[in-house]
Amino acid sequence: MTKTSHSHTHDTRNDNILINIDGELFHRNEAKVSVFDSAFMLGDGVWEGLRVHHGVIAFCDLHLNRLYAGAKALDFHPGIDKDELKQRVLDTVKANDMQDGVHIRLMVSRGTKSTPYQDPRVTITPPTIVIIPEYKEALPESVSKGVSLFTAHVRRGFPDVQDPKLNSHSKINCILACIQATKAGADEALMLDPHGFVATCNSTHFFIVKDNHVMTSTGQFCIDGVTRGAILRVCKEQGIENSQCQFSLSDVYSADEAFITGTFAGVVPVTSVDGREIGSGERGSMVLQLQEHYKMLLEQECSDG
Repeated sequence: MTKTSHSHTHDTRNDNILINIDGELFHRNEAKVSVFDSAFMLGDGVWEGLRVHHGVIAFCDLHLNRLYAGAKALDFHPGIDKDELKQRVLDTVKANDMQDGVHIRLMVSRGTKSTPYQDPRVTITPPTIVIIPEYKEALPESVSKGVSLFTAHVRRGFPDVQDPKLNSHSKINCILACIQATKAGADEALMLDPHGFVATCNSTHFFIVKDNHVMTSTGQFCIDGVTRGAILRVCKEQGIENSQCQFSLSDVYSADEAFITGTFAGVVPVTSVDGREIGSGERGSMVLQLQEHYKMLLEQECSDG
């Protein structure tokens, strides 16, 4: 198996984690949701990936704001307010005696249905809220040596088909892109927008560097990435020239450096795209600089949390 930005080593502590389902804790072997649940049956729900650092949920408010905005777009409410949900996540972390190196999948579905049918009106329970905390950290070799990408034919489409800004459980287009990249021998997929410009990756955000200028997509065809936003903030604070703009694969192939961002691994270098070596084919100085600045921002965020 290729190494992706989400690759991690097996941690035996995860064998006995407690998972929170609707406010109740279950051993991972006993954690279950109904086969009639909206997310299982139809992908009808929203989710967030969260990072716990020094016992603090990093950038928690930004993640929860995105979660609640997504639920509103799908015309349902999680059933509890943001502060209560945040406390539930923290209680779950505490129940597992976790402090660092923790990644959480927070999932909220519309709820359980009375019958297998897409109409939200056959939902008969409040929303289902699942919190899965695990000890998971990116492999050091991914962070230092980087990953390879392959441009998938599956694109991030127009919002009137499936809004790419919505972080929903319906991820089949990203899964198909990931499959294509895997079949091509790459680690992850690069995805274009409907106009043929670079949009994002199947599970991370994409940046290139040219002449010390950091560029990412316009953001119109990807979710509002929390780590993406953090890197743009770092660039502004450090006086690094940056822009959100349209650029093509030709720009990517000739870039000096490239990298991806995400909650799980932070900043990860991209060493090749579609078989073309990016820059020197190794982690560049800008990526290394941004990795260090992001670590400092994370420390600040979690010390202030």
